[in-house]
Amino acid sequence: MTAAPPLPQPLAAPPLPAPERTKHRLLELLKRHGPQTVQDLAGHLGMSVPGARRHLGDLQDQGLVEARTERPGGRGRPQHVFLLTDRGEAAFPKTYSTLCVDVLRHVQALYGEGAVLQVLDARSAELAGRLQTDLPATLPLEERVQRLGAWLMGAGFDAVVEPGEGGAHYIVKRNCPNLTVARQYPELCLSELHMFVEVLGVPVTRETRIACGQGSCRYRIGP
Repeated sequence: MTAAPPLPQPLAAPPLPAPERTKHRLLELLKRHGPQTVQDLAGHLGMSVPGARRHLGDLQDQGLVEARTERPGGRGRPQHVFLLTDRGEAAFPKTYSTLCVDVLRHVQALYGEGAVLQVLDARSAELAGRLQTDLPATLPLEERVQRLGAWLMGAGFDAVVEPGEGGAHYIVKRNCPNLTVARQYPELCLSELHMFVEVLGVPVTRETRIACGQGSCRYRIGP
């Protein structure tokens, strides 16, 4: 009886190219040690200062790293240091969604069904207060909707603004960075809807919702 041929072994993931490995190590050093000078980073990696500077320039272009000037220990000669941006921080694993779900579960258990919405509405009201500075009621509605869409885009929602019939506008969010929480607590989406109404001062209707399995969160603004 002929022996069966051996099963093929799974292919290992190809190693990162050397320049990408170097960039990854730079990000790890900044994550572990905080702001560093280019000389410090080059020394950690055993490479030249110009070489480290080139990689840091690429990371700056990608929005992962930024530079600033500071005095060591609060005194001495100013020096340029590099640090992670918010986007660079987001490249590392986080457990925020798990923590948020756990906190909301305890809020609900301790204070009852309506407590979760009450907490999230308080958060939304605070956000609305900040946004209203940039979206004053004196501006035309279309411009306020555009500014709200831009803010959502910056917050990671991949939002676009689309025109509608009868003078209405649409905000379409094609990503939900809070999806894990929203699937378990629909109050999060409801409080967001309340925030849109408060900020824009007109009726807002949600037509679709990512957390329900649809492709986007689609909000109709206006009549």
